[in-house]
Parts: sequence; C-alpha cells; structure tokens
Amino acid sequence: MVSKRLSREAGHRRKFLAIIDDTPECERAVVYASKRAQTTNGVLVLLYVIEPDDFQHWLGVEKIMREEANANARAALDGYATKVRQKLGIEPELVVKEGKPADEIHRLIEEDQDIAILVLAAGAGKEGPGPLVASIAGKGAAFPIPVTVVPQNLSDEDLENLA
Repeated sequence: MVSKRLSREAGHRRKFLAIIDDTPECERAVVYASKRAQTTNGVLVLLYVIEPDDFQHWLGVEKIMREEANANARAALDGYATKVRQKLGIEPELVVKEGKPADEIHRLIEEDQDIAILVLAAGAGKEGPGPLVASIAGKGAAFPIPVTVVPQNLSDEDLENLA
C-alpha cells in the first residue's frame, strides 16, 4: 500500500525526484525536474543509488571500495547540484542510498511523502531507453507516483518550454 502523498498539505512542497547515475541521459532528467521544481515552487530531490554488488566480491577492500563509491556518489550529486544552483538558484536535496535502484527509489518515495513525481530520462541510443526506464515498462517495478520520462534528445530550451 502506498503512503498518502503530503505535498498538497500545509507546510509541505511537492518534490520532483531525479535519479543520478552514470548514464548520459540522466542530465536531461535533472534539467527538466529542476525547472519544474522552480516553476511550481517545488523541491528538487537528486538520488544516487550505489549498487552493492559493485564491491561485494572484494572482501579485503570492501570498506575502501564502499567509501570510494560513496565519494563518487557525493561528487556526482554535488556536480549536478552546483549546476542547478547556478542556473536556477534553487537548492536541491541530495540523497545517497545503497541497494538495487528500483528498490531504493521505492523506499525513498515511501520515506518522503512529499515526493510526488519521479522524473527519468530515456536514452536515445540503440541499446534502449536505459535500465530504469526499461524496468518501469515491465510490470514488476511500477512506481506508486506518476513518472515523467524525458527523451534524451530534447534541448535545454525544449525542456524549459515543456516544464
């Protein structure tokens, strides 16, 4: 069961969740979500999910690899946050989770009842739209809030006009 969204309640603001990962298209989701947050007096939430299987097989260096993965996640989030601050003057919330991306997105949506819209970007390459977009197309990973999928090939100007 989905927790009630609180973004319309007094003292709450609607949050737009964008996922930061290593895909080239994630930047498009950030541009759109940040502009939507700005134009609706909402909040931008940037989530980076560290997949634990990246370092589980290296027992002796697991702690170092986990710290390095966390530092990389923070650096990626900080990079996008800096761009958003400079371009739009809004302060995003930055979140790092560890686990399977779809599971951690679900968990964050349950934890933060102000998150009202998940913004993903679809890749334009022949390898498909990307793992997150592909997972929502399947029946197993339907999210409990609306999902906006932004095409990778839209320009900043196109996204600003749509937002």
